[in-house]
Amino acid sequence: MSAEGQGPTPGEYIRHHLVHLTNKKQESIVDFSVINVDSVVVTVVLGILISFVLWRAASKAHAGVPGRFQAAVEMLVEMVDNQAKALIHNAASRKVIAPMALTVFLWIFMMNFMDLLPVDLLPATWHAVGPAMGFKDYLRVVPTADLSTTLGLSVSVLLMCLFYNVKIKGLGGWAHELVSAPFGTSKNPLWAVLLGIINFAMQMIEFVAKTVSHGMRLFGNMFAGELVFMLIALLGGYAALSFSGSLFFVGHLIAGTVWAIFHILIITLQAFIFMMLALIYLGQAHDAH
Repeated sequence: MSAEGQGPTPGEYIRHHLVHLTNKKQESIVDFSVINVDSVVVTVVLGILISFVLWRAASKAHAGVPGRFQAAVEMLVEMVDNQAKALIHNAASRKVIAPMALTVFLWIFMMNFMDLLPVDLLPATWHAVGPAMGFKDYLRVVPTADLSTTLGLSVSVLLMCLFYNVKIKGLGGWAHELVSAPFGTSKNPLWAVLLGIINFAMQMIEFVAKTVSHGMRLFGNMFAGELVFMLIALLGGYAALSFSGSLFFVGHLIAGTVWAIFHILIITLQAFIFMMLALIYLGQAHDAH
């Protein structure tokens, strides 16, 4: 622990910033009753913001020469629609999946964008307000650096895949696919049963692996980016505490600027990858093996 009258050590600083504001104390490693309130609130607020922006663009759209805002939204819509057409060949399904993909892309981008805010901006504001209201002095503002958020999104994609598997192929057709792909079946009853068990196990492994990797990929990249910003913030802290800290301050400015510029590409790329994988998985749900 830091000495009285002094600031936190680097380890304490990072550990404090990695603790979520929760509804209760976690009693075990796996405790589904614990809710990361900060992630939920930020996610919902950004979801409402994205929905409002898209609604605003749709309500203001016109057939004449578009303004900058309408042109930007139309470019995004066209980009996502082209990707959806290339991967999902069912026009009726695209009417639902393409808008969903656009919303997911923008939603995840905005959640990732929270990582570009100064590390201590919102936590410091909460420090002045939260404890006075009876809440704990913890706040994390990057929902995609929370595994529960990213896995929640990937599980939602899995549920949509299961829905379209049944809708497109029928319950019987999908059930047959579960026991006949990827190794096929046999006319021999014994081999048919054995291959059915193996095929079903492989299908379940594929569903689990795709869902876990889908969420873990986004979480891992955003969690690592959050840690780097914390380490860069520590350079600024050393500069403020040291009389010879000018080099730390210069390093803080250079590293922060370079990483922020690079991170703009990362947050956009991660949102695009998540959206594309969702479209690929949903496209596979439409295709027969």
